[in-house]
Amino acid sequence: MRPVDPLSSLLSGIRAEGSVVSHAVLTAPWTIRFTDDAPLTMISVLRGGGTLLLPDGAERAVGVGDTAIVRGLAPFRLADHPATVHSSHAAYEIACFTTDAECTDQQLGGIHWGTDSEEATALIVGAYRASGHRHERLLRALPPVLVIKEDVEVCAWLETAAADAARLSAGSQALMDRLLDWALVCTLRTWFDQAGADAPSWYRGLADPVLAPALQAFHDRPADAWTVASLATRAGVSRALFAKRFTKLMGRPPLAYLTECRMDEAAALLTDTDLSIAQIGRSVGYADAFGFSAAFKRHKGLSPSRFRAAAA
Repeated sequence: MRPVDPLSSLLSGIRAEGSVVSHAVLTAPWTIRFTDDAPLTMISVLRGGGTLLLPDGAERAVGVGDTAIVRGLAPFRLADHPATVHSSHAAYEIACFTTDAECTDQQLGGIHWGTDSEEATALIVGAYRASGHRHERLLRALPPVLVIKEDVEVCAWLETAAADAARLSAGSQALMDRLLDWALVCTLRTWFDQAGADAPSWYRGLADPVLAPALQAFHDRPADAWTVASLATRAGVSRALFAKRFTKLMGRPPLAYLTECRMDEAAALLTDTDLSIAQIGRSVGYADAFGFSAAFKRHKGLSPSRFRAAAA
């Protein structure tokens, strides 16, 4: 079985599914209001640019080559200029997750598709659905908005791919969904690489030559009876050195990290599956339901059954 790293596992709970404005081309003045209640929205600026107007009142300029990821369910805007929202202009709304929404160009209020105007702003926009709660740990690691600069060649390729998808009827939605999934993974990896100490600890650990083998082994088989000694053996160092390095880099001792990961996985299984409490406990390394329930309540503040009921 192929190993699954933590980022891949977390991203498995959030996908672009039928939520695409594949290639919006707008001539100023314009505003787009995003009202999808999407946990993540990604905007890639292929030509031109604008300003993100965020729910907390903050503004973030984005230009050609920028890919922005906005986290959170609150509505936000993208405008050619902040002052535009207070003037008469072309206003569009993207709400692909509402009942019966298909996100066609007609339903989006007249956004033009595939225009060759050099003065227009060209965007690729994707809103991401969440399936269950597995993605929540990833969202906790992200700021409200992050912006990554892409190469010009990447932008040209994305625009060509989006234009091709918009012209083709057979498989066009699936093509754009997978294109946006690929773009999300690439953007997040780039941001994590650039974030340094601000990147989540599990990402920093996977980049460390000592900790990476142990972390990969644990995430591949979380139900195994891992100890500091067995993880140190995986890392190829002494128990004392492993514990010291792990705590320094990850911000907590190895067993505390293991428990946190197991409880996060258990929480996802409780809300996303019909597995019994005992089955979930065994899948995260607890031999009996009582021991698992006690550990889960210490960590989450609720028993597994109450946690499941509250999430229903």
